[in-house]
Amino acid sequence: MIEILGYIGALIIGLVLGLTGGGGSILTVPILVYILSFSPITAAAYSLFIVGTTSAFGASVNYFKGLVDVKTGFVFAIPSFIAVFITRKYIVQSIPNHIIQLDNLVITKDAFLMGFFAIVMLFAAISMLKKKKNEIDNTTQIKTSTLVIQNFIIGIIIGLIGAGGGFLIIPSLVLFAKLPMKRAVATSLFIISMNSLIGFLGDVQNIEINWQFLLPFTLVTILGILIGIGLNKFINESQLKKGFGYFVLLMALFILSKEFLFM
Repeated sequence: MIEILGYIGALIIGLVLGLTGGGGSILTVPILVYILSFSPITAAAYSLFIVGTTSAFGASVNYFKGLVDVKTGFVFAIPSFIAVFITRKYIVQSIPNHIIQLDNLVITKDAFLMGFFAIVMLFAAISMLKKKKNEIDNTTQIKTSTLVIQNFIIGIIIGLIGAGGGFLIIPSLVLFAKLPMKRAVATSLFIISMNSLIGFLGDVQNIEINWQFLLPFTLVTILGILIGIGLNKFINESQLKKGFGYFVLLMALFILSKEFLFM
């Protein structure tokens, strides 16, 4: 029964990724940790592979529709996937098993990572629920160096939490690359695929990979993204993001309460 719930979750991850270009990936780690009982570090590594492979399929479909801006995608992805790789290969491994260890307070590495993940989920929920302006300020300018730093930081966050970071990437593509929303969503999948798969390479030598689980789970998620892309034109995206935003908010509060209130 638990395994069936996990695969239903995989389908939902793909559906949301296909419909919105981001957001679905943020469900992957909680599903792997709280439903399928993987450790947060293993779950984050698996999430990078699942999200990366699924996003690559979604980006391929959108590429043939002429929606992916490949040049912009590489500009945004290069600093972030370097940061993801470094974070997964070196930074995560160097975090001590006990972050804080006092008489009545012990915060483990797993609790810290899940707590950080929940905080990112809160920001993701706020981003989804916040009312967007009807028009984007096309006069917004940003230095190349600032953009590189921004995407490097996004890469570190992605590496720590194991999510694709679409909720961070899409606004940047709209504001700074001046892409229309549909092209931003499609291009974000291209960027997410590079970030996630290169980040996963940083984990290959650090953890044991259960391919017998990972490949079928990923295939179900790919099925979900293909269905999501097909349904895209029939779904009210703003209503979907709003509803999903509330769901992500509840998930973030659940994780924080589970990891810190009932320690």
